[in-house]
Amino acid sequence: MRIFERLYLNGEWVPASSPGSIEVLSASTEQVMGRIPEGTPHDVDRAVQAAGNRFESWAATSIEERVRLLRGLAAGLKDRADEIAMTITGEVGMPLGLSRSIQAGLPVTIMASYAEILSGFPFEERVGHSLVLREPRGVVGCITPWNYPLHQIVAKVAPALAAGCTVVLKPSAEAPLNAFILAEVVDQVGLPAGVFNLVSGTGAVVGEAIAAHPGIDMISFTGSTPAGKRVAEVAARTLKRVALELGGKSADVILEDADLPRAVKAGVSSCFLNSGQTCTAHTRLLVSRSQHDEAVRLAVEVARSFTVGDPFAGQAKLGPLVSAAQRERVRDYIKKGIQEGAELVLGGAEAPDGLSTGGYVRPTVFANVRPEMTIAREEIFGPVLAIIPYQDEEDAIRIANRTIYGLAGGVWSSDLARALRVARRLRTGQVDINGARFNPLAPFGGYKQSGYGRELGRFGLEEFLEVKSLQLPGDA
Repeated sequence: MRIFERLYLNGEWVPASSPGSIEVLSASTEQVMGRIPEGTPHDVDRAVQAAGNRFESWAATSIEERVRLLRGLAAGLKDRADEIAMTITGEVGMPLGLSRSIQAGLPVTIMASYAEILSGFPFEERVGHSLVLREPRGVVGCITPWNYPLHQIVAKVAPALAAGCTVVLKPSAEAPLNAFILAEVVDQVGLPAGVFNLVSGTGAVVGEAIAAHPGIDMISFTGSTPAGKRVAEVAARTLKRVALELGGKSADVILEDADLPRAVKAGVSSCFLNSGQTCTAHTRLLVSRSQHDEAVRLAVEVARSFTVGDPFAGQAKLGPLVSAAQRERVRDYIKKGIQEGAELVLGGAEAPDGLSTGGYVRPTVFANVRPEMTIAREEIFGPVLAIIPYQDEEDAIRIANRTIYGLAGGVWSSDLARALRVARRLRTGQVDINGARFNPLAPFGGYKQSGYGRELGRFGLEEFLEVKSLQLPGDA
C-alpha cells in the first residue's frame, strides 16, 4: 500500500490544509491500495501562488536547461517504470504486460520527445517587418483522467514545461498514485521550486477551484464531455485559454474490398484495449451489409480470445474496469442494447464466471446495431463492440459521421487511394488507415464534442504558447 500524506507545493512536500484523505481502491480486488490527501481550494491558492511567483524566471530559463531537465525527468520515469506499471495496473486494471509498455513506457517516450522538439523549435521568426514571438502562456492548470493516468499527465506537463509555463496538476482521484511518483521524480531531478505543483482531490472541489482561479492562465483538461463542458463554463468567467480532450465514439469503416479477417481482428483489439477504457477505441465496426454475418462470426471468434481475469497473473487479456461504479455503468449499457433490439452475440451483463469481485465485465459484441441505438451513440467506456451494417460507401460515411463526437476512427481498403478518400471525409481528429500504428509525434485531439486543441508533438507544444508580433522600424 502506498500512502501519501502531503502535497507537492513550491518544491516541498507539505501538509494539505485539511486533514481529509481519499482512499484509492484496487480495480481488481476493490480493496484499499493507497491513500492521498484531500486537497482544498486553499491548497489550490497555495499552488497557484507558487507557480505564479516562479513563472517569470522559469520562462526566462534557457532552452538548453529546459532540455536537460526534461531528459532528466524521462530518465527518472524510466528508472521507476516497473513500479509505475505495477501501480497503474492496480489502479486501473490494465494487464501488467500492457501496463509496462503503454502505461509506463509511453510517458517516457512523450517526455523524451519534448526534449528533442524543444531543441529545434522556432520561438522567433520574421514576417515582413515584424518579429513574431512565441511565448509561454503562464500558469497552466492540468486536470487529468484515470484511464491512461500518467500518459495524460505527461502529455500536458511535458509540453507546458518545455514552453516555459509553470504547472498546477490535479490528477484523477481514482488513479492518483502514479502522479505522486512523478512528483518524486520532479523533486529528485531538481526542477526549480514552484515550476511543478501537485494538488490531489476531487473534481468537484479541486478541479472547480483550478478552473475558476484568476491566477491560472490556461486549463488543459482530459475527461468526459460533460465534465469538459463544465470546465469550459467555469474557465470562461476569467476568459482562460482552454484545451479539451474529451470523449469519443469512433467508427472503424471496413470497405468491401478490405482484408476482412485482418480488419475485424484489429477492430476488436482496438475496442477492447484497456478493457474498452480508451477514448479513441473503435467501438463501432461498420461493415457492408453483404459482409455483416461473416464479420460477426470473425468478431466473436476474436473476442472469445480476450480472456478476463487478474491483471497481475499474466494470463488475462482483459483486466477489470477501474471501479464498481464504472462496471455497473457498462453493464447498464449492455442491458440497454438488449432492450433496444440489438443482437447480443457474445458476452452480456452478467459477471464473468468466478469474478464477482472487482470491476470485471464480459467482452461483449452486438450485431445488427442501428445507428440510432444508445450503444451506437453514447460512449460506453467498456469492452462493448457494436457492429453496424451499411448499404454502400456513402452510407458508411454518413453513419460514421452521425455522432456528436469526432476523436478517432479507422478505414480499411485494399485500395489506399480509396481509403484516403473516405478518411478525408470523416469528421474526426485522427484516422488509422489499414491499422496503421499510433504516432506520438502526430497531433492528437478531436472535432465536435470531442473537444478542441491538440496534444503531442510540436502541435502540443504550440497549445502552451502565446503569439506576439513586434513591428520593427525599416532599418532593423
